[in-house]
Amino acid sequence: MIDYRKATVPVWTLATGDVQVPAVTGDGPLTAERLAELRGVLAGLANAPIATLEAHPLPAQIDRSRGIRLDAVSPLAQHLSQLITQSARSSSVAATATAAGEGLYRMVVPAKVAAQFGQGFVCSMRSKAVAGGIHGALVDSTGIAAQATFVPVGRAATAGAVGGAGATAGVAATGSVALTVAAPLVLMAVAVGVSAHADQKRQQAIEHITELLEQLHEEKLDDERSNLDGCRNAIDRATAILLDEGEIGASLGLDSAVHAIDTALSKARSRLQRWQGALDALPEGKPVEIGKLTESFPGVDDHGGTFRAHLELAALATALKRRVDVLQAVEHAQKNPDNLFENFTRVLRRDQQGLEELESGVAGVLMRLSALELARPNGLRPVFTTSEVDRLMRATHRIHQLSDGAMTDSRATDVAIEIARDKDGSVVVFPALPV
Repeated sequence: MIDYRKATVPVWTLATGDVQVPAVTGDGPLTAERLAELRGVLAGLANAPIATLEAHPLPAQIDRSRGIRLDAVSPLAQHLSQLITQSARSSSVAATATAAGEGLYRMVVPAKVAAQFGQGFVCSMRSKAVAGGIHGALVDSTGIAAQATFVPVGRAATAGAVGGAGATAGVAATGSVALTVAAPLVLMAVAVGVSAHADQKRQQAIEHITELLEQLHEEKLDDERSNLDGCRNAIDRATAILLDEGEIGASLGLDSAVHAIDTALSKARSRLQRWQGALDALPEGKPVEIGKLTESFPGVDDHGGTFRAHLELAALATALKRRVDVLQAVEHAQKNPDNLFENFTRVLRRDQQGLEELESGVAGVLMRLSALELARPNGLRPVFTTSEVDRLMRATHRIHQLSDGAMTDSRATDVAIEIARDKDGSVVVFPALPV
């Protein structure tokens, strides 16, 4: 992690509409804690989404393969370039921080705003390397913002809208906090960051499924995996076209991809109902024999197994569905630029409730399974054999670990979207992260 403790970096306050809020900060430097408080206050006072954007030095080592690359002519890159250029004219801090032409830009969307586009949309990914840790795109769980001093950038207006977003960029009403109205910039950053996050979860699910299916040799499950992963090319093409302001046509194959994803989600919901029914049928408060449990949850007592493959298939279908939802939201926002961000969040919310219910149901099944007490197999012998003891201990440990993968906390948190900008103006947007 880069040490930013001695860094003073500029921070912009971005609004998605022409709003006016009372001044809640002066012109002096801000600490990370003060900046977080400011975001919360502005989110509460304003009637339009407000985010902050920080400009940090670009770290020497960045794994760009984890993000989505956009050319310098893409709407997101152009909006960011306009903001940088205009701000440098009126702020010496911004001019110094952006003089190199490259940098790491970190947009933070407050929890209240993040909840508008789905509470389950951005969830942390557990890290196997550190107990309780999560995966991050560029920084660790503390984030770079915790080690920097921030200087607010003054009223730097950006040029008019670029890229079909249609919303005019400029300065909020005078007499208020310095807000730069930049709805297209916020929209594109959120859209690409969330899409990258969903694709990161897709990659993780594919890796797990592939490993499981190599052990199972289940052709039907392998077909399910192939059908879902085959949707990626159509989704990637549609993402690239929409983010460059094109229109999605039937030749892209997105309709067939959506059908495959919806079919997989239907299977996941049917399996969830069977799992819930099987758990409801178990005797309450009594130990469950391993053999009886594996009838409804095959392989639950092992590292592999059909049950675990079904879990990963559900996770894969959900991740792909989230990417499609982002595409639909961007498309609707570009077609109706007058209420750009409102359209975006409305479309995202439309399907999110069903996905969140599915994820919550799966998490509930995993929690219930992990709490079960296992019994030895029924038999005539009054004592355990060594093999029975070993199996029971292994099964108990593995079943209790199921709760580690359950996402039980869907509370909205601040969401960070990190953008690496190169000297040629091109950008790489990394997976959105919970702050």
